Amino acid sequence: MPKQIIAASTAPAAVGPYSQAVRVGDLLFCAGQIPLTPAGELVGGDIAAQTRQVLTNLAAVVAAAGGSLAQVVKTTVYCVDLADFPTINAVYAEFFGDQPPARATVQVAALPRSAGVEIEAVVWLGA
Repeated sequence: MPKQIIAASTAPAAVGPYSQAVRVGDLLFCAGQIPLTPAGELVGGDIAAQTRQVLTNLAAVVAAAGGSLAQVVKTTVYCVDLADFPTINAVYAEFFGDQPPARATVQVAALPRSAGVEIEAVVWLGA
C-alpha cells in the first residue's frame, strides 16, 4: 500500500521535516500537535487553552484525511508537568466524550516552542 501525505491548511504547518499525518490504507498516523494557531503563533500560558488548541489542530488534520476525532483509536499525550494532567484530562474529555481512544501520557523535560502539551494520534478511517 502506498502512503499518502496529509496536509491541513486549517492546522499549523509542520515546523520541521515531517508530515502532519500519513495515511496507509485505513490507518492515519498523526504527528504530534503543539498549541500553535494555524498562523504558527504559540498559544501561551493557560494549559487548558493550550490543550484545546492542540486538539483543535488534531481534529483539523484528521478532517483533512476525511475522518473525525470519533475515529481516533490511540493517542499519546506529552506534557512538561504532570501536575497539569487533571486540566489536560478535562479538556481532552470535551473532545473525546464517552468513547475515548486508548491513551498513554508521558511527562517530558521540554517540548518544541516551549509548549506545555503535545498530542499525537492513530486513527482508523475504515468503514
